[in-house]
Amino acid sequence: MSAGVPSRSPRVRRVPRGPRPEAVPVLVARACAVVGLLDIAAGVFPRFRHSRMHTLAEVLPGALGPFAAALSLSAGVLLLLLAHGLRRRKRRAWRAAVVLLPVGAVAQFTYRHSPVGVLISLALLAPLLIHRDQFKALPDPRSRWRALANFVLMGAGSLLLGLVIVSVHPKTLVGDPSLADRITHVLYGLFGFEGPVDYQGNTSWTVAFSLGALGLLTAITTIYLAFRPEHPAARLTEDDEARLRVLLEKHGGRDSLGHFALRRDKAVVFSPSGKAAVTYRVVCGVMLASGDPIGDVEAWPGAIERFMDEAQAHSWTPAVMGCSETGGEVWTRETGLDALELGDEAVVDVADFSLAGRAMRNVRQMVKRIERAGYETRVRRVRDLGDAELERIRRAADDWRGTDTERGFSMALGRIGDLADGDCLIATAHKTDEQPGEYGDLKAILHFVPWGRDGASLDLMRRDRSADPGMNELLIVAALQAAPKFGITRVSLNFAMFRSALARGEKIGAGPVLRAWRGLLVFLSRWFQIESLYKFNAKFQPRWEPRFVVYRASGDLPRIGFAAMQAEGFVNLALPVPRFLRRRRTVPRACAHSVTERDVRAA
Repeated sequence: MSAGVPSRSPRVRRVPRGPRPEAVPVLVARACAVVGLLDIAAGVFPRFRHSRMHTLAEVLPGALGPFAAALSLSAGVLLLLLAHGLRRRKRRAWRAAVVLLPVGAVAQFTYRHSPVGVLISLALLAPLLIHRDQFKALPDPRSRWRALANFVLMGAGSLLLGLVIVSVHPKTLVGDPSLADRITHVLYGLFGFEGPVDYQGNTSWTVAFSLGALGLLTAITTIYLAFRPEHPAARLTEDDEARLRVLLEKHGGRDSLGHFALRRDKAVVFSPSGKAAVTYRVVCGVMLASGDPIGDVEAWPGAIERFMDEAQAHSWTPAVMGCSETGGEVWTRETGLDALELGDEAVVDVADFSLAGRAMRNVRQMVKRIERAGYETRVRRVRDLGDAELERIRRAADDWRGTDTERGFSMALGRIGDLADGDCLIATAHKTDEQPGEYGDLKAILHFVPWGRDGASLDLMRRDRSADPGMNELLIVAALQAAPKFGITRVSLNFAMFRSALARGEKIGAGPVLRAWRGLLVFLSRWFQIESLYKFNAKFQPRWEPRFVVYRASGDLPRIGFAAMQAEGFVNLALPVPRFLRRRRTVPRACAHSVTERDVRAA
């Protein structure tokens, strides 16, 4: 066992591979999905309602008549919406299904006089009632964006399904309406009005009732999501932040990502003793922690247990991004989760850093060239900057951001210049021999957070796009050279994903599989800066510290990866607000690493 890894506490129970969904919720969810699809088919396709599958169709509420078709369609859509919540053992989804199934059974008897349909509907209700204790998961954090997303998705789905409904009655269709007429008829029908398409007999009523039901479902679900009681996303309270700072003061030197636990869009769980904590954010049902637990390593198991209990209570998928080797050992041992190497963190030992030598020639030449161009650097603690200069740096960092959305979660603090972060370092580049711009002579910014008492961890890199390439190299060198006067002996730079694969894949003798994997990573680097960050970090001759992702099952990895991309800002499902409509904020915004391709090419 590695040094510093605590022995498992007898008070902490071992959770076998995390809170897996039980078989009953999964089977019930699948049954609801199947019945929902059959409901939709029976409500939409007339041949299905009168075919030899009549026996199967009887399980659905009302397969004959205009009203029965609309009711069948509505029940099918609702059951499909509930299936995912039932799979995740959500209490509110269980309540909705328990109400919906008896309604369907009553409809069976009232409109179709089908005792078989009633019995099958009640048979699906039975396991829900018998195993009600397995559906106790609490709601997820949510926002009003969910209502808008529901309106867009349900509206698009209703439009497509409505086109199918309008088109599956060719024998009773009057004339040959165009696609535009059909779309118009669907849009009118969703709002309860008669459209340009006409049918013979009762078909027009069946289509009208079905389209009206889809429109009503879209409206009701959107209104419900917009006005339901708020269950806000967790935030770091002032008391939580104060307790975390106490832990970081004592144990912050263990993990370079420790200070990033103070992001205020994270939540936290503490160990029973209060000597350790795990911070996290919930994204798409994934409870995502980053880095190692904070605090005394002997108390980590207690904090991890609380984390897993919280994940089980909400039926969230537990995951950890970027933990160290020691952290990975504790996580996997205490929970039964698995770990996979994700990449490497570049750490530079200040005492060993020098611009001399052939290996540093490119960096040395670039720094000398930029200095000759008239740039100068300043490295200071945040507490030593004036309010006016801090505000100018904040505005510049926001405006120089290369994307519309902020990026960063595991290695980003999310603010600059907070009074409580006085120990942070800010390295700035200036050019005094030209006309001052909006931000004076400021041309580039690097922000470092504390890593214990003798270290610093890179938070953000921002530069004026009109400045000469190489600003980031210039400021990293300046920070490393100034580090001794601040008592800093080690500096953590960017995190390089899949570094070992990139490094081994470009060597002579690499096998075809490794070369193919490296080729894929190089291709993905066009969007995610995988290779560019690795090459940028490698220029400073760092030592590489492996980082791991901890997960429950291999099948969870795609979901965890997507959640991590959302948390880091690479995927944004919310509608962006145009820059010219945004209000200027005095509160620092979340910031992340930003190494531009222009810098990489110039180097």
